[in-house]
Amino acid sequence: MEFRSHMDKALAEARAAAGRGEVPVGAVIVYGDRVVAAAGNRTRELNDPTAHAEILALRAACAEAGSERLPDHDLYVTLEPCAMCAAALAAARIRRIYYGASDPKSGGVAHGARVFSHPQTHHVPEVYDGISATESENLLKSFFAGRRAP
Repeated sequence: MEFRSHMDKALAEARAAAGRGEVPVGAVIVYGDRVVAAAGNRTRELNDPTAHAEILALRAACAEAGSERLPDHDLYVTLEPCAMCAAALAAARIRRIYYGASDPKSGGVAHGARVFSHPQTHHVPEVYDGISATESENLLKSFFAGRRAP
């Protein structure tokens, strides 16, 4: 099977999140070549600190699959998942994670907690970083620069 990135859809979700005043992170979950769930951050809108793009996409994909486990599903997300999201992705048995921008401050995959490196982690997905990294980073930088402007 030939690799096809779905990061363009994740970036569209991130841009939509920014338009709602949310930190611009977008995620899509793919089964085969079909997008089964897509979401952007909604923590402010829902007053829910767990409403990260990955969690919302996981909830929708699990509902669509009729299962709490997604072993043949892949996640595309514009930012390195935080520790909370990484733990949820491991619990869901996501097969692969493709992410754009690294997150040295709050990441939980390659930085910070490094959830998948812990012996307590029951499942370790394949992880691929740097997919559309420049566009993901620029979207985040632009969003935060606009927040800091006087």
